Amino acid sequence: MSSFSIGVDLGGTNLRVGAFTSKFERIGLSTTPTRVFAGPEAVARDMCDEIVKLMRSCADSRTLQGIGVGSPGPLELPAGRLGAPPNLPGFEGFELKQTLENMLQLPVHVEHDSNAAALAECHSGSGKEHHETSMCMLTLGTGVGAGLVLDGRVWHGMNGMAGEAGHIPVEPRGPRCSCGGRGCLELYASASGIHRMATELASAGNSPAIFSVLDHDASTILALAGLADRGDAQACEVFCQAGRSLGAALAGLVNVLNLPLYVIGGGVANAWHLFAPAMMEELTELSYVYRLTRPNPSTGSSNGTAAGRGTTRVVPALLGSDAGLMGAAMLPYAN
Repeated sequence: MSSFSIGVDLGGTNLRVGAFTSKFERIGLSTTPTRVFAGPEAVARDMCDEIVKLMRSCADSRTLQGIGVGSPGPLELPAGRLGAPPNLPGFEGFELKQTLENMLQLPVHVEHDSNAAALAECHSGSGKEHHETSMCMLTLGTGVGAGLVLDGRVWHGMNGMAGEAGHIPVEPRGPRCSCGGRGCLELYASASGIHRMATELASAGNSPAIFSVLDHDASTILALAGLADRGDAQACEVFCQAGRSLGAALAGLVNVLNLPLYVIGGGVANAWHLFAPAMMEELTELSYVYRLTRPNPSTGSSNGTAAGRGTTRVVPALLGSDAGLMGAAMLPYAN
């Protein structure tokens, strides 16, 4: 019999559970609201109920390889213990892995959601397209997540906290971040960061057009992008600032990691055409490693002349919102 796996994408708004074949073709999906204010035990029970439904629907023709869960961080690994996720209030210290295994009486692989998305992009998305098995992925959503994949496997660091690129300071005298630092990338390149910058412009009376489209959900970014596409100078500047901040963070990552591929995903990445020019300009100015290894526009190979020098590419993600779910389903095969 062929095998299948269950992947879970635990979000602050929605809980997505999917069944995938061993070739990571989706064969089942359920989406339910995440009942955050009912508490972590209730959310875990909802998760298990959906997992069991999918297991039963697939088990007649396939054997279960395992269950993987992508969770917001901070997350202590391999224990699968939550820190204090901003979008999951009341979940601090929750033993996610242990609770799920007790409820299901099955092993469960728990991973940071950004790592899960990076794993999927590496094996089935941008990494596959560019024939690379080592990459860094930045996910621009409500916050900025990041995942590192080295030689096809997630790099966790000492205790599972590697890849917190959203908290690289890009403006040392910038506003205070929820992490306790100042001027973090997340304050400029996430959906909430872009909303913050737009709100400041509108509150100062500098942009009546932005004020007219401000909201408090994802539609704000779409509306701002629409303004920028129509030539609104202030909306364009918001995305340029996001791009410059991304470029500064990428410069540090490229200089330190020297990986061949950096992938930008998440909802904000849909505005790639608005922030990418400023991002690439800043990256080129600040990273000598990138200048030595950037692709030659005419050949696609490295601009460098030293023998054996590889090429550094920065590209948009390919898998969209399914990356985290697919990556979670890959975990039982990767462990």
